[in-house]
Amino acid sequence: MMLDSILPFEFKIDTVMIASSCIWSLALYLGFAPLREWIMEQLQRWFNFADGLMYMDLEEFKKQEKAIKSQNAFYASIFSIIPFLVIGGLLNWGVQIGLGRSWTFSFGLLLCIACAVYELGRRDTMS
Repeated sequence: MMLDSILPFEFKIDTVMIASSCIWSLALYLGFAPLREWIMEQLQRWFNFADGLMYMDLEEFKKQEKAIKSQNAFYASIFSIIPFLVIGGLLNWGVQIGLGRSWTFSFGLLLCIACAVYELGRRDTMS
């Protein structure tokens, strides 16, 4: 690996831990859709507020307002993943301590499927 020749120390990346944490995070992201939408809305409001403060010329801001708001919506959707990654990692770690390493990915995958089915049912009842 090229990184080993650059760095004077060696570190090991646990790919199973990363993969199972991401599966847990995806399950939480799907299962808690109202919370996800709320987080995205709050981030988008904050980004819009911060961008509004950065422009000195109001006319310049009004010209680019649509592009700025759509860019902020994109950034809010990306950054809304972070809390779910943290909580998913903690849940994965908890399952690893409680049941052992072999169960973390399996339980995460089961939870991910269950939350996806729940989200499909929730969206079906909304329309």
